[in-house]
Amino acid sequence: MKTLIIVAHPNLENSVINKRWAEELRKYPEKYTVHELYKAYPDGKIDVEKEQQLIESHSKLVFQFPFYWFNCPPLLKQWFDDVFAYGWAYGSGGDKLKHRKVGLAVSAGIREEDYSAEGKYRYTLEQLLYPFETTFHYCHAEYASFFAFYGTESMPSDNETEIMKSAQDYVSYIDQL
Repeated sequence: MKTLIIVAHPNLENSVINKRWAEELRKYPEKYTVHELYKAYPDGKIDVEKEQQLIESHSKLVFQFPFYWFNCPPLLKQWFDDVFAYGWAYGSGGDKLKHRKVGLAVSAGIREEDYSAEGKYRYTLEQLLYPFETTFHYCHAEYASFFAFYGTESMPSDNETEIMKSAQDYVSYIDQL
């Protein structure tokens, strides 16, 4: 079965990293389904049943988003609140995520060295992503860590080689889930 990539970027067309990642994944339609939340739900009204069926029809799940304000974009948070419902994702009879492999792919505007105990923000990106890991654990999914691209805020616009490499590395990360 294919991997479902939930892309949650409020302005994907103007993105550098997330847009490139999505383009790379679309080269392999036999392996990946790229599902853009902001395109599917511009009004913010999520079709919960449709989303749950989409997840159930895929073997693995990856959430791709820009990491800003130390969190995910608001539509993705709403998506979690609505789609990961009691009786479906957790609780009595809620086993649809049980043993499903789940990963995160985040683009971080901040440099990697700033995400450390000694860095500007005092915490690693891994630590700041613990709420996602905890959510997946709570739903009995198999969290497979995260893939990240750091420093998009300070990245030169002509850095196509590094961007291309990150897209290829991202595909490898997903294939190894």
